[in-house]
Amino acid sequence: MSPEQQVGAASAEGELRPGERVLAGSIETQFAKTESVAFKFGGSSLDGAARMRHAAGLVRAAAEKARVTVVVSAMRGVTDRLLGVARLLEEARHQAARNEAQGIVELHLGTLRDLALDRGEYERVAHELKLLSGDLLHEIPEWGKAEVTTLVFDRLASFGERFSVRLFAAALEAEGVGAVPVASSDFVLTCENFREAQPQLEMTRRRGRQVLLPLLAAGLVPVVTGFIGATKDGRITTLGRNSSDFSGALVAHVVDAEELVIWTDVDGIYTANPRETHEAQLLHELSYDEAHALAERGAKVLHPLVLPLAAQTGMTVWVRNTFKPHLRGTRIGAGVKGGAA
Repeated sequence: MSPEQQVGAASAEGELRPGERVLAGSIETQFAKTESVAFKFGGSSLDGAARMRHAAGLVRAAAEKARVTVVVSAMRGVTDRLLGVARLLEEARHQAARNEAQGIVELHLGTLRDLALDRGEYERVAHELKLLSGDLLHEIPEWGKAEVTTLVFDRLASFGERFSVRLFAAALEAEGVGAVPVASSDFVLTCENFREAQPQLEMTRRRGRQVLLPLLAAGLVPVVTGFIGATKDGRITTLGRNSSDFSGALVAHVVDAEELVIWTDVDGIYTANPRETHEAQLLHELSYDEAHALAERGAKVLHPLVLPLAAQTGMTVWVRNTFKPHLRGTRIGAGVKGGAA
């Protein structure tokens, strides 16, 4: 089962109390000898300002020891809401679609207010979000028949990550980490199979290095949108639902990251769904082959394209709990001997 599907199973999702700070020691230790690492944060890890600040603290700790590139999902539930907007348009329920879109805008503006940025930074990010909000509402006509193609579905679905990346970059700046939001559609080149687009790996790597490596060399943390790419002529595509893990692996490949950490809301990967059986065991170590075998037996360990890409590049993949950063999590890599906790 995928980490994001194990919500609340063997470890609580971890509501953050006011003033609670990140336990950074284990993060600094893990990456003390790592030159480059990619972090991918799922929607539950970014669900509100407190969680964003908490996740930003994890990045800050790692950035003291290594170059960090971050890939973010949309905030929890936002992609579903955006696809709901598309379905409302299909039904010609224009006002309902605009109302829902406006609700999505207000969610992100409220999160920005709760980040407690200084006035200048708040106004800068608010301006960016309002421009993006205008683009979203422009996709939704007030009346008339709208042709809702797969291209339109992808354009609408992309807004969640495009909002999220700006908020998380701002959260990092508030933590004292220089950060730049980056649209993956600027370098992830895909086919034209909208809603399930496949990236062209070599061209994506070449273009991505031109975008990301100068930022890393300047000591900045690129914060990249997961889930989305673009066709050769610039039309936005998505890589399929729940593909942000794959986006994380793709970006890690682009920057030659030695490790990819998938930060989620459970302690790691289990032998079975711990919500369904008390016999489920947390696995601390898995080889690529063992993780693949788990997937073959029906366990949705990770997005199916993560492990082949990781194995191809020799990248180590971790699945760790955002809300319990002192826990080790599950490590997947070459030559790793599997074992339960």
